[in-house]
Amino acid sequence: MIVNLTGRLSAKEPGHCVVDVNGVGYGVSVSLTSFSQLPELGSEVTLSVHTHVREDQLALYGFSTEKERTIFRKLISISGIGPKIALSILSGLTPDDIVDAVGSRNIARLSTIPGIGKKTAERMVVELGDMFAREMKTRPDKSGPGSTILEDALSALTNLGYTRAHAEGALNKIAISENMRVEAAIKAALKELCRA
Repeated sequence: MIVNLTGRLSAKEPGHCVVDVNGVGYGVSVSLTSFSQLPELGSEVTLSVHTHVREDQLALYGFSTEKERTIFRKLISISGIGPKIALSILSGLTPDDIVDAVGSRNIARLSTIPGIGKKTAERMVVELGDMFAREMKTRPDKSGPGSTILEDALSALTNLGYTRAHAEGALNKIAISENMRVEAAIKAALKELCRA
């Protein structure tokens, strides 16, 4: 079983990339969150991998963080959620947002993810709600300098049409300080999004 890949990024497009490891190209499906974290073509990349084996297929799913792979594995353990739907969920929300939405039983938020209906959202809450609620309680408090600015900038970017995952990825690349204006944070994030 393949658990991680380190090699040269030889191709990438939303939802998929190819990692060249000593001349062997591995096709890997990725969430939009992980796609936004991929380096330039030709650069070295390391992905945590989930190997999915079926009778007629062996598929690799790659993640930029171990946490994202862990959430993916928890999602595919739910009846009715396969790898493609799990990737769609991880493309619509970051791992922490999924934990928050499921742990707080926010079915309305989960239902906004493309491909996730109310029944699937309810199933996620029933099967993972208690586990994710416990994880929320043990997570360090995110409030502090810049947290309000971050939330305001995130809201503005999603209103402009960017996915929450892409907006968060861009905001994570800039240094947000307590005295920074929201407009400055948005402009800096937009520059990052244009580079991607």
